[in-house]
Amino acid sequence: MRNATRSGAGVGLLLAGALLLAACGGGKGSPSASSGGSSSAGSSSTSITISNFMFSPMTTTVSPGATISVTNKDSATHTLTATGGQFDTGDIKDNQTKTFKAPSKAGTYHYICNIHQYMVGTITVK
Repeated sequence: MRNATRSGAGVGLLLAGALLLAACGGGKGSPSASSGGSSSAGSSSTSITISNFMFSPMTTTVSPGATISVTNKDSATHTLTATGGQFDTGDIKDNQTKTFKAPSKAGTYHYICNIHQYMVGTITVK
């Protein structure tokens, strides 16, 4: 019975530690740590960086028609392509930057890398 009590206490401490880490923003690979926040609405241009097979920031807010620059810091080729077809950078090779204009219509636009479709992000036009 004594070992069962210690085991239960250990599991409780482990769970408490995991919850504390989650509340503090998680680890290096968590969305909160890697998203880099969002840009402010009203800016005329914004930048998105591709690094470690992730977009940073993953979520950004821009004005209608804003210029968005996308820089690829990976050695692999990527794209930034709206899932609804509103914008597409085409292939962006390593250390290359491409730009495009945000849609003129307000809304939320989800995008992916066409080559690595697990890479996702969102642009909100306000």
